[in-house]
Amino acid sequence: MSLVLCSPVRRLALSALLALCSAGVSGCSDSADGGAGTDGRAAGTEGQAAGTEGRAAGMEGRGAGTEGRGADTDGRAGDPGSAMEGETVDRLPTELRARVAARLDALDAATGLYAKHLPTGRELAVRADRPMNTLSVIKIPVMVQAFRDAESGRLDLSERHPVAPEDLRRGSGLLQTFAPGLNPSLLDLITQMIITSDNTATDMVIAAVGLERVNELMESEGYAETRLRMTTGDLFREVWVRADPANASLTHREVYERGFPSDEEASRRSFALEGDSAAWLGRTTAREMGRLLEQIHEGGLAGGESSRAMVGILRRQLYSSRLPQRVRWQGVGVAHKTGDWPPIAGNDVGILFYDGGPAIVSVFTNQNTGDFFELESTLGLIAEDIVRAWR
Repeated sequence: MSLVLCSPVRRLALSALLALCSAGVSGCSDSADGGAGTDGRAAGTEGQAAGTEGRAAGMEGRGAGTEGRGADTDGRAGDPGSAMEGETVDRLPTELRARVAARLDALDAATGLYAKHLPTGRELAVRADRPMNTLSVIKIPVMVQAFRDAESGRLDLSERHPVAPEDLRRGSGLLQTFAPGLNPSLLDLITQMIITSDNTATDMVIAAVGLERVNELMESEGYAETRLRMTTGDLFREVWVRADPANASLTHREVYERGFPSDEEASRRSFALEGDSAAWLGRTTAREMGRLLEQIHEGGLAGGESSRAMVGILRRQLYSSRLPQRVRWQGVGVAHKTGDWPPIAGNDVGILFYDGGPAIVSVFTNQNTGDFFELESTLGLIAEDIVRAWR
């Protein structure tokens, strides 16, 4: 279903204005900034079925947990916005929370956000505990497991792993563009898994560390929701199974050779698949993924050298159309990982490095039926809001 009431920017400004005024915040005349054009779009995003454009109008039942979009915005521990013995209330956390919530609520998508200013412990949460489809964000725990295995001696980051024809995966990544026989190191594979979201590299790294071992690590560290559910090859096979159950017998190579369905029902099926939690590549919440990034940054999951290497890889991320879209031109470094099923989902989680920071920002947008360019621009505006407020 499509409702065109006003332009996206006006709708966003109106939502922000109403949210700020209803919260009793001074300066309600502050309108939301308009988003700059989202150039440099991640062309190689994962799993984009060829028939996903032309966004399945009239798709109701937007996926589990999409209801109650604006009700549970909250600020957590360390929030300096509470009154202190009759003194003047610091309005900044309330204003930031209202502005960010309004931006998310203006999207036609299921959303969740968690942010934390590491120097002060200030937190911002909007539906931060809602389970979300990670898409390629789940590749971060895979990277963590690989570095831990290298530290323990189980794996050698310099060991070479030839890429065979049956290893190739569609979607994002560059390894599929080379002739079979490429011989990258395990560190090369980990790097490509993150910076180009390479699906071929991802499944090779998962094979090296073990899918269940990634989940055992998450469980042992207290992550109740964060789980790797399947490989990218399994996910892409499921795309074909949704078209015809007989396709369950396809090998990974056969799935690769077929690409993605392009029939007239492909878009509808793709939307339903992204919203089906049983078919998610991974599962998490905005809060848990934010905590994972904080642990990586603070060296809580691996030794100092490995932790710095992981942050360094995240800083080399090539896709910059979401969290970095605006702040990268403002002296802010971003170590982040995207997760995509365009135009239906566009996630981004990262560490923002700037004077007065760093800050963690973890944003998930699933089941989108609106403009994908607006979605990406919104994430860029939120990153800018947080940097400005938490200097």
